[in-house]
Amino acid sequence: MPPLMRKIFWYLNKFFMVPIFRLGLGGILSNPFSGFIMVLKVIGRKSGKLRYAPVNYAIYKGSVWCISGGRKTSDWYKNIVANPGVEMIMPGGALYGLVTEENDPETRKIVIRQILKNGGFAGFFEGYNPWKISDEELISKIGDIPLLKITPAGIGSGASDQGGWVWITMLALTVLLVVLLIVLL
Repeated sequence: MPPLMRKIFWYLNKFFMVPIFRLGLGGILSNPFSGFIMVLKVIGRKSGKLRYAPVNYAIYKGSVWCISGGRKTSDWYKNIVANPGVEMIMPGGALYGLVTEENDPETRKIVIRQILKNGGFAGFFEGYNPWKISDEELISKIGDIPLLKITPAGIGSGASDQGGWVWITMLALTVLLVVLLIVLL
């Protein structure tokens, strides 16, 4: 991905996607066009601070799977390698899981194709159509993409739990409703 596009995604993720999920509105944005997205809560390998990383995902054989589009240079990928316990804020809830990297060629082909399909328009940023590319061509193009398997190990804290921001959404909706009732009466 060109550097300018990476910078645009960085700003979009930090100032739009992460807040939307923390506000409990992630389900509104997850669809076949914009992609099925989750937010990983990872611990910084140097800072020890909580970091957020929106990624496309697929559910396959009872696990949640994602890829690092930035390959092994992505900070969130390096953080997961250093601390493989992650929380996932998904459109339907939150989970805690343990991350392992998958290297089986057949599993990689199946799951990475599905993640790219689930990525909506972002699935095309690898430079090919994940719906039409042949298996052979796909295998040649995904060789350096880390495929991460997250095995659920418990529940995580979601937007409605402590530390989440759904209360802001509910407060704003309540104020809006009160103002509308006052105006209508």
